[in-house]
Amino acid sequence: MRKFKELVFSVFLHTATALPLIALFSVIFFIISRGAMVINWEFLTQMPRDAMTAGGIFPAIVGTFYLVLVAVFFALPLGVMAAIYLVEYTRQGGIVQTIRIGVSTLAGVPSVVFGLFGMVIFVRFFGFGVSILSGGLTLGIMILPTVIRTSEEALLAIPQGFREASFALGATKWQTIYRIVMPNSISSILTGSILGIGRAAGDTASILFTAATFYIMHLPNSVFSEVQALPYHIYGLLTEGTHAQAQIPIAYGTATVLLFLVLSMSALSIVMRNRFRRRKKW
Repeated sequence: MRKFKELVFSVFLHTATALPLIALFSVIFFIISRGAMVINWEFLTQMPRDAMTAGGIFPAIVGTFYLVLVAVFFALPLGVMAAIYLVEYTRQGGIVQTIRIGVSTLAGVPSVVFGLFGMVIFVRFFGFGVSILSGGLTLGIMILPTVIRTSEEALLAIPQGFREASFALGATKWQTIYRIVMPNSISSILTGSILGIGRAAGDTASILFTAATFYIMHLPNSVFSEVQALPYHIYGLLTEGTHAQAQIPIAYGTATVLLFLVLSMSALSIVMRNRFRRRKKW
């Protein structure tokens, strides 16, 4: 009877593991099998033509890159500095726990809420308009909780003995953080940040009201320009287009490029994490 229960439990665990993997690879296969046929060099490097029924997606690739770049420049320094303050400079207690709960709660807020916030604050209040700057800052705020939490966990994972040894040698608090804590936690910080970048690159709702446009015939020339982006491009082709037979294959091709971009981000985070872990001596 005991062996039978173990067998049933083992089968249950294997099934529970296999089902999500099957679903994940089914989605990836479904997208790539339909999108790969339209991807070629011209599709990646040309401007769209004929009301998005022909041509390429080069403006959407460039726009996505610009939006992610602004988001990273905004969220990464702020997130890491906030984590350093919470871990190294504050006394652990109720206030810090409340801040952590608030940050964790913000990480679960739907991205469309961040989009509405960005529209009110950046587009209207600061007058940035629908632009790369507004969209990038909105994406930055969206991934900021993720950067703070992953950075904080990375800093907390550093043994306290490292800090005490540094202080015993006469180093200041900042020297200890800069020379001891940060180099040993940089792998986890970068891993979390890259995952946040992947989320920013693939999000649609947060740029819906702040940055994205369906169709432009030129590349953006400043941070105040409207921009095409890969996720919004897919949304626009499937909801606003009037030539479904021509636009749906382009949407699948764009989804394949976006999928490749996000998976590449995840792969890069894994490679960097493993490389930095091999350098650790503790």
